[in-house]
Amino acid sequence: MNYWARLSIEFANQRNYLDKLFSVYPTIPEGIRAIDETLWDQVEQSFNERNNIDLLKVLLKLDLFPIKDSYVAYLKRDESSIERNPNTVDRLCGRLYEMGLGGIYEKCTEPKETNRQIGPLFRRWLNRGVLGVTPTPLKQFLSTNDNAVLDASDAQMMLFAREQLNYNHDKGLDFVARFNGKYVIGEAKFLTDFGGHQNAQFNDAINTVKTDVNAVTIAILDGILYIVNKNKMYRSITEELDDYNIMSSLVLREFLYQL
Repeated sequence: MNYWARLSIEFANQRNYLDKLFSVYPTIPEGIRAIDETLWDQVEQSFNERNNIDLLKVLLKLDLFPIKDSYVAYLKRDESSIERNPNTVDRLCGRLYEMGLGGIYEKCTEPKETNRQIGPLFRRWLNRGVLGVTPTPLKQFLSTNDNAVLDASDAQMMLFAREQLNYNHDKGLDFVARFNGKYVIGEAKFLTDFGGHQNAQFNDAINTVKTDVNAVTIAILDGILYIVNKNKMYRSITEELDDYNIMSSLVLREFLYQL
């Protein structure tokens, strides 16, 4: 087993792993979503007038549509389809009237799902200087050979890796750094449960760490994969991926400084 995977498993199973991990991924539910008052006035007016088409059109402008229905995404992407499909419009609006304005408002203002908040948290953690260096923009990153972490968007990181490190993978990157003269790239994932989407997230990170580039590749993984013998991910990192750097964010600093 890779040393850093072993260290991560030991940390997860022998220490206060979740308590420490909360500093990286503080998944506190956000407050209710704000709704533009002008739009909500239009919702109320259309609702009270039982104007189905206008009601749907204005609700589709909100960040969160109040009903989960397989046809909503189509209507949102092609507004003209609303007037061409009266049965679909009536079906959806029937459910909306049944919910009432209070129910619609409650659904439209629900907090974002925790999993959807996770993406930016790893970078916020890096921006606190937890690795001993503060992430820097590309120009500053390139102006020195000192230890540094790149502060850039997914697209900018990918472009840098393509142009400078021969990176040809089609996935964006969460981490680009240089330590002890070596470039390091990788993806960061918080795997919160077993299942299809989480397995896909795991596979994305593993495919990146397997990429042949002019840099050290790492998969910065946290969550359920370190629970002993409980899942396919655990078996993969302990039995099949010995040659790859897979680690928790909580041991990332030690890894970088020993390069």
